[in-house]
Order: sequence, then C-alpha cells, then structure tokens
Amino acid sequence: MNGLNETILLVDDEEDIVSFIRDALELDGYQVLTAASGQEALSLCKLEPSLIILDVMMPDMNGFEVCRVLRETMTCPIVFLSASQSEADRIRGLAAGGDDYLLKPFSMAELKARVHAHLRREQRIRTQKEQGILRFPPLTVDCLGRTVTCRGQEIVLTNKEFMILELLAMHQGQVFTREQIYEKLWGYDAEGDDATITEHVKKIRSKLAAVSEERTYIQTVWGIGYKWEVKS
Repeated sequence: MNGLNETILLVDDEEDIVSFIRDALELDGYQVLTAASGQEALSLCKLEPSLIILDVMMPDMNGFEVCRVLRETMTCPIVFLSASQSEADRIRGLAAGGDDYLLKPFSMAELKARVHAHLRREQRIRTQKEQGILRFPPLTVDCLGRTVTCRGQEIVLTNKEFMILELLAMHQGQVFTREQIYEKLWGYDAEGDDATITEHVKKIRSKLAAVSEERTYIQTVWGIGYKWEVKS
C-alpha cells in the first residue's frame, strides 16, 4: 500500500468532506488524523504528521493563520483546500507557507496524486538530509562541508549566500518571503532591510549561472519571495 507508515492530518470542519477524503486515503494505506478546527489541528501536530491537508475557511482560525503558526516549527508539506478561486487567496496561501492549493470541488484522483507527489519528494529530501548531501544534477550541495559544486567545480559563496541557498534547497518547492528568509538568517531583532535578501539572491543566481547556464534553481514567486525549483 502506498501510504504505509505515513500519517496525514486532515483539517476541515465539513464532516462529509472529511469522511470522503479520510476513507479514500485510508484505502491507500495512510493513517489519517482529523481535526475540525485550527486549534485542534495545532494540538494534533504534536504527533508530527507527514503531510497536512488544510481547509482555508474554518470557524476559529482560518487556514492561513494555522499555516503560519505551523511553519514556525514544522516543515512537512501543507496542501490547502479552498472554494475560493481568487488569485489573491492562492498567493496568501503560498506566502503563509503552503506547498499546494487545491480548489473545491476537486477530484479524489487529483488530491491523491498531489499527496503522493509531495510525500515522494519529502522522502527524497529526508534521505538526502540524512546523508548531508542535496543533489540537483549537475549541482551538489554539501550541507555538512558547506560547499556547493557543479561538475566537480566549487562555487564559492559567502556564509550568508550559502545559508540562503541551503534554506531554499532543503525545502524544495516551499515559498519563502523575503521577510521570512531575513528573520531566519539574521533573527527577529536584527536591524536591517529585507531588500538585502534580493541582493544576495542576485549574487547567488549569478554564481550558479556561471557554471550551470542550462538550469535555474531559485525561482521568483512574484509578489511573495523565492522558492527552490530546478528548471531547464
């Protein structure tokens, strides 16, 4: 069964939708935890689910608020469910730390496909993290040795440049705002401007392009920030 040993937290206050999704995912072998409110979801996250399916509209805290709180401690994939087709809401979901945004009504086949894809990616990332090596051929990031190489050639990065690249590469596909990157690197109380992040990213891109012209790695998510996604 595909979902053996994987736990999914499903957060939605509509009982029919919860029952529909839970039954379908359990048939695939997933263990499914359910929550009907944001507070209940935050409590269940102590059980460290592998992935979270999160409804946007809920009675106490909306999904965006829940996601922002979760992202302070959790890195697992978060898939939003929403009836809103607003581009602004999709942007809010990504800015809050979501990995995906699925519109209601949706097909179960599509939801399952997205869940499987996110969990496969997470498994690859976990394996690479355990080894301390992230591979995005032809690029290799050695997190322990703090080096980046391309076809055997080292790309010399400053400490802050490496920290930004490592943060994005270790959370492939997750969108980080400039403010989030700045706070993670410099701290909440640091004095400065998140425009610094823009300049660092420009320098990182330039150094990567010098040795790997055929691929880009750091993608701009307009109006939000950046994510690591390898494109040819």
